[in-house]
Order: sequence, then C-alpha cells, then structure tokens
Amino acid sequence: MYYKMSWQITVGRYLLAMLDSCEIHKSVDLLADTCTITLPGYAHNEVSKIDKVRVEEKIKRGDKVIVMLGYDGKLLKEFEGYLLNINTDDGNMTLNCEDDLFLLRKPVANKQFKNSSVKAIAQYIVDQTGTMKLTINCTLTVDYDKFVISMATAYDVLKKLQEETSANIYLLNGTLHIHPPYIKIFGLVRYSFQRNIEQSSLKYKTKEDRKVQIVIEGVGRDGKKIEITSGTTGGDRITKKASGQSLSAMKALADAEYLKNVFDGYEGDITTWLIPYVEPAYSAEVNDEDFKEKNGRYYVKSVTTTFDSSGAARKVQLGIKTG
Repeated sequence: MYYKMSWQITVGRYLLAMLDSCEIHKSVDLLADTCTITLPGYAHNEVSKIDKVRVEEKIKRGDKVIVMLGYDGKLLKEFEGYLLNINTDDGNMTLNCEDDLFLLRKPVANKQFKNSSVKAIAQYIVDQTGTMKLTINCTLTVDYDKFVISMATAYDVLKKLQEETSANIYLLNGTLHIHPPYIKIFGLVRYSFQRNIEQSSLKYKTKEDRKVQIVIEGVGRDGKKIEITSGTTGGDRITKKASGQSLSAMKALADAEYLKNVFDGYEGDITTWLIPYVEPAYSAEVNDEDFKEKNGRYYVKSVTTTFDSSGAARKVQLGIKTG
C-alpha cells in the first residue's frame, strides 16, 4: 500500500511552504518535548506567505509553532509549542522549538526551602511566573530536607526536580503535572513484527540477565556524603544525584530506578511508520507470531518522529514491562 506524505507547519502567523526535514523528540525522561524544523538552503528567503523576504525578519523567539503530519492529506497534530531559536549554520536554516514548558523560562526569586515537598516547590515557581494561571497536579511524594533556588528560571527548577526524582513532568491544558515515573498511561498502541514493525533493535532479557546496582548520592544535614543503593553488584552501575532529599525519598528513588531496569522482557527500540500514532507514556503491545511467549506490553519511554525526503518514521523506545 502506498501513502503520500502530507504536512502543514505554521510558525507565528505564517504557513511554511517548503520543508527539508522535521524531527520531533518526546521523552518521559526529559523535561520538554522538542521539534527541529530544517528549511531547504535555497529557500532561506523564499518561504511562501512570508512575502519572499528573510525568514528571520518575520518570525521570532516565542512565536507559536504547530506541526501537522500525516498521509494522503489526513493530518494529526504532532507538535505544538514555541520557537526557541533560529540557527543558520552549514547552509541550512533550522528552527528549534520547545513545547509549552517554554513558557516557564522566566526567572524566579532566590529561595531556600527546608523540609519541603516537591509540590510546594512547584507551587512557588508557578506563583513566581505571574503571567500564567496554572494549576498543579502532583502525585509525587518526595520531600527535600533542603532545596535551594539561586539565579534560576522556573524551567531550570523543574529540570532539576525532574533529573533528581525521575518524575514525569509536563504541561497539559493549563495544568502542571508532576507524577512518579511510569505510572500514567495515556493510550494503547499495538505492534506486530509481522505487520507494522519496520526495524527493530529489541533484545529479550530475563531478570537474571539484568544485573544492575542503583546508587543514589546525596548530602546529609551534617554535610556528609550519603549513598543509598538498590540492586546487585557485578553488572551495570547507575548513579543519580539527589541533593537535599530525605533518606526515605532517596530509598524510594533507588527502588524505583531498580524496577525500571530489572524485568523479564524486551529492551531497545522499534521503528515504525506514522501509523499507528504513539506518544511517550503510551502502553505498547508488542506481538510476535513466531515467539508468542515473548508477547507483552511495555511503557513507551520516548518517541522520535522524523519526516523528510526519505520518508516518515517513528523510533519508539520501550521501557518497563506493564503486562
């Protein structure tokens, strides 16, 4: 079956008419979704509906960006966000975009928290942004003995929280969500090695094959280094920083990281077409008619969507087994 690729991209008030490539990266392990739009080198000054003048004079940082992709004129919204910057290196023009978390790239006042929750810290930075009316949905129960904000934006603070707690943080319909990793499931997608998987790097491993030791490093109230571990030695060693977190929070983080890395099932990624649609935090059912005992459902960690002259594809990275 043959599909004709279709696309529609708007930046600010303008509709792009020429496209070299588009890459969208979404991940539960990163704070913001990103989109990179590359325009043909020869078309720098001739983008339709920008009156054939320089693109840089018509679009600017903070302009709204909407990317619609699909086949045969049937388009789905693949990305919505804001223009972060414009690069003109190597003869190409590249528009670097970021999702709604771009709106939190605003400075917040310095503050030191003691015996505080992640939700309280998040509420503080949201209140500091002023112009945004955001509610907070936080189910992450991590406490900090000490947390310091110094010369940072609200985005910087959220990035630190995400890196130290592995939380799933995102903006959706005016609500800032902060949840434990791999808890929220937003949809179900089905894949088959015999039908709709184009390429695969998947390897099936048992728990016994996955020797992992998780080390969480922190500093106690007395200034001394603290290490909390989970798992077994003799294999991979994964180290994460958890500055200022309570001992119970560090232990919970170590155990959560261990469960993320040790299970019976596939690890790796698969490459598919734009159909079926998938996003991080979906549950992906992977079936193999030749090895049915390996069938299962997995939490989607990240999705990288590419759209260019060679075709349209999604690279889907699988996480923990969900069923």
